[in-house]
Amino acid sequence: MNSGDTAWILVSTALVMLMTPGVALFYGGMVRKKNLISTLMMSFAVLALVSILWVVFGYTLAFGPDIAGFVGGLDFLGLKDVGMEATSYSIPDLLYMMFQGVFAVITVALITGAVVERIKFSTLMVFAVAWLALIYGPVAHWVWGGGWLAQLGALDFAGGTVVHINAGVSAAALVVLLGARKGLGKEPMEPNNIPMVMLGAALLWFGWFGFNAGSSLGANGGAANAFVTTNTAAAAAALVWIMLSWRTRKPTLLGAVTGAVAGLVAITPAAGFVSPMAAIAIGAVAAGVCYFAMNFKAKIGFDDSLDVMSVHGVGGIWGALATGIFATAAIGGVDGALSGNLGQLWNQIIAVGAVMAYSFIGTLVIGKILDKTMGLRVKELEEVVGLDLSQHGERAYGGIK
Repeated sequence: MNSGDTAWILVSTALVMLMTPGVALFYGGMVRKKNLISTLMMSFAVLALVSILWVVFGYTLAFGPDIAGFVGGLDFLGLKDVGMEATSYSIPDLLYMMFQGVFAVITVALITGAVVERIKFSTLMVFAVAWLALIYGPVAHWVWGGGWLAQLGALDFAGGTVVHINAGVSAAALVVLLGARKGLGKEPMEPNNIPMVMLGAALLWFGWFGFNAGSSLGANGGAANAFVTTNTAAAAAALVWIMLSWRTRKPTLLGAVTGAVAGLVAITPAAGFVSPMAAIAIGAVAAGVCYFAMNFKAKIGFDDSLDVMSVHGVGGIWGALATGIFATAAIGGVDGALSGNLGQLWNQIIAVGAVMAYSFIGTLVIGKILDKTMGLRVKELEEVVGLDLSQHGERAYGGIK
């Protein structure tokens, strides 16, 4: 056990935990004020619920002994044999468990942004239980727990496939089942508090240093490189988004912070494998592909309310592929296509396709079952009144709209 590594991962775990309240503020500021409490509550309740589920069964499904490359065994059920000693890394097993647990928390919270303002809170909580067990646990095992994608050699430093593609594609599946919000395209749906959005984005950017640099699992050079690439990609994407938005209108704060998040998403799988200069390219391209994905989504009327698929899904896909392009052995031990290893890009393509297919189909099945048994969507009157009052009996502000 190394005390320096342990101290850094303790801090990183706290930083990643802070990202879920950051997501709550980021999402909360973008909805109408009659749905602000509901949006905040989704993330905060997920923080509590998944924290318990991870201890009980989530960790063992993701990191238990490999079963056919698909899922972890139940050896660590209820954290059996997961203690204060360091058996696999230079940090206590319990700390590694908790670091991975806050990743699971934020992944579930990210999905909520696509379905705000119309999903039943009770159904969402049941969905979180089923999705963690059936989707997140297996995918995390495939990539990080010694499953088939890890055996293939696919790279994902901090969650491009496990977190962002997984959440984005699953969110899109729920949108297919739920349909659009009442009044979309006919009624104004302006954000209720853009300064809150910026505060949430700032907390995300801050927490992302733990998310990415913490994934080195030590206080070392790899953590330093991930720290630098993380900040660099976010900055590049924010600047490119500002320039893109200048083409048709005045640059907006909402656009700038969305761009920063897109850059953070894209660098996540690559942070420990690429150089800072490559991070500029990854962030810049992320801004472009996510920007045009959002515009396309709006044109076809696909109501991914807060652009979970457009930013996390599309940004995660680009980041995973970019890892296979820009990776360099001098930094992360593996070369990508630009260094002559085309096979690595092929591995990334397989990982992206597999996670997309499994997440989308699995989430459709879970969502359809819940829709038939509990109902996914609130009643029309409840949606008109707003989920703050109809689901939680509270108001964020003095009015109800």
